[in-house]
Amino acid sequence: MIGGLILAAGAATRFGSPKLVAAFRGAPLLQRAVDAMRAVDAIERFVIVVGSDAERVVGAIDAREAEIVVCDRWADGMSASLSAGLAVVNDFDWVIVTLGDQPFVGAAAIAAVAQSAERTGDHVMAVRARYGGRPGHPVALRSQLFPELARMRGDIGARELLKRVVVEEIEADGLGSVPDVDTIADLEALN
Repeated sequence: MIGGLILAAGAATRFGSPKLVAAFRGAPLLQRAVDAMRAVDAIERFVIVVGSDAERVVGAIDAREAEIVVCDRWADGMSASLSAGLAVVNDFDWVIVTLGDQPFVGAAAIAAVAQSAERTGDHVMAVRARYGGRPGHPVALRSQLFPELARMRGDIGARELLKRVVVEEIEADGLGSVPDVDTIADLEALN
């Protein structure tokens, strides 16, 4: 069983306003991540973790089929958001994580990571997309990692843990790309 997790709880301090509701090609930026996750048949259920400006973010998107989780500790960093989301999807064998501010990580990349996770051996603890030889999102995390991920602190996500476990990387060039939106200039350049 594969679940999905979209991390969208940050304050967007470099952006200067709630970036996930900023217009990107006719819709809120976060909507791209939601639509991509929704389009993957292998994802049985998915969660959107919000925090800063939670009501505004949720009100701006079409979140049907998704479960909304409000991370009260969003200011503690990405690990708090990851922990909040994993607490809801802890009954899945795998959870595929994407970020709400990466509009070009689409359904094709999520589906490729899901397929690889379904076929991989028991020794592999994570599957992640690679673009131009560099690791990125989406990342599939095996359930055995959930307890340790829930204990992590700070703004690091799963990066440090993934250095200590077997990770299968799949080439995702042509399936999406990883630029994220941190500033208004980033959004304008991608738009």
